[in-house]
Amino acid sequence: MTQISQPDGRVDLPDITPISGSRFFNDELAPVPVAKRTWTTYNYFALWMGMAHNIPSYALASSLIALGMDWAQALITVTLGNLIVLIPMLLNSHAGTKYGIPFPVFARAFYGVRGANVAALLRAFIACGWFGIQTWVGGEAIYILLGRLLGPVWRDAAAIGGQPWTLWLSFAVFWVVQMLIIWRGMEAVRRFENWTAPLVSVGFLILLGYVLFKAGGIGPILSEPSKLGWGPSFWKVFAPALMAMIAFWSTLSLNMPDFTRFGGSQAKQVRGQILGLPTTMTFISIVAILTTSGGALLYGQAIWDPAQLADRFSSPALVMIALVALVLATISANLAANVVSPSYDFSNAFPKRITFAVGGLITGVIGILIQPWRLYSDPNIYIFAWLGFYGGVLGAVAGVLIAGYWVVRRTKLNLAGLYLERGVYWFRAGWSWQALVATVVGAVLAVGGAYTAPGTDGPFPADGLIPFLKPLYDYSWVAGLVGGFVVYLAFSLTGSFQPKEETHEQPGQGRLGTTTLDG
Repeated sequence: MTQISQPDGRVDLPDITPISGSRFFNDELAPVPVAKRTWTTYNYFALWMGMAHNIPSYALASSLIALGMDWAQALITVTLGNLIVLIPMLLNSHAGTKYGIPFPVFARAFYGVRGANVAALLRAFIACGWFGIQTWVGGEAIYILLGRLLGPVWRDAAAIGGQPWTLWLSFAVFWVVQMLIIWRGMEAVRRFENWTAPLVSVGFLILLGYVLFKAGGIGPILSEPSKLGWGPSFWKVFAPALMAMIAFWSTLSLNMPDFTRFGGSQAKQVRGQILGLPTTMTFISIVAILTTSGGALLYGQAIWDPAQLADRFSSPALVMIALVALVLATISANLAANVVSPSYDFSNAFPKRITFAVGGLITGVIGILIQPWRLYSDPNIYIFAWLGFYGGVLGAVAGVLIAGYWVVRRTKLNLAGLYLERGVYWFRAGWSWQALVATVVGAVLAVGGAYTAPGTDGPFPADGLIPFLKPLYDYSWVAGLVGGFVVYLAFSLTGSFQPKEETHEQPGQGRLGTTTLDG
């Protein structure tokens, strides 16, 4: 089947009729025509601003203060983590822009048309957890906001399941609002991101300004010493904290093709992401670190949840403005980072039965069932258990994708074959055992030694699930990435990844001749 290569390297299918009848095809998973790939540098910058400026991002940085770091240690940890995770993110983003395909379809090239569901659903269930966490903290912000307006009748309502019923109601309302937006489709998400992106910083700046004013300026905050120092106590926390920073966006490092498939060019999506992720995360981290440090001076404890910190303010007007901005920020981030991807992933599992909107609804339901209020209850669980564990698993998937796309396939894919049964990516009954084994090996190396630090609560044994792998858990994402990459590359030496058929690529817009594109 012929595919058209544009002068800028993007590839298009002139006719999707031959693949539209496949049970592995639906409109949401179809390659985006080049004419409709219109996202600009600003769209990606705004996307990252919307995704990064939210309560969990704030809590990620502020939790480092709660763990004992000073402002400099926390900022170094966050910044370094974001720069590292940007590398696999850009590598995987390339395929989305070149072929117009979402992450689960991209994964078919390496895991098989059926096997890609393993990678996609791993990513999807983690996104469901994040959706639940973001929805919980957004609902909490609504609860606090209405509590300031309605007083004790709202704040001191009868408890159900350990929480006021009004908090559960706020959680439910926040959930419904997000479902209504996602039901309108991807274009509604893009429009929402564009107009909320410049506004979401307001709430965090209000928090910072108030704390700086009350604390007597920035001097007392910057002079606050680290509780860990720069010795062994710091380095013991630094490694797993750095992996947590990477893990925070490791989900997006896999599924950025869900967004870059709409890119107007590789340059636009690369510029947008380079301008977007490091700058926006550094900004929110500085705000979070300074605000939490100042809050510790004012209130005697590091309050890492910004909604709870805002509730301490004496000015009702400031509280309301800050919380409204935080609510908008959380919706913006949650839709882009935690609903779009699993919607595609669930749709990929059952293309003819699950649409993008239905996939979003499934995400919302699982996000409740995962009980996000437990995951978010303690910084040790949030960083060391939740982020550290899933980051290692997704690192293994990223290793397979990067090895497969950049080293084995050299960025050349058979676009139509990604949708066909018994085509070039069918492997063995739709599964690539090599990719699955590489993922399992990488994941075991990464999280096999998962442990709970002494003196903290957590789900893992103190000596690690597999004791001799315990040292690797502090470097879980790196261990998973390297393990998946190396094992998949080793399998490629057997020649088992050679394509079964050829696809002809026809240069577009005046370029002469044809070339053969392998699968």
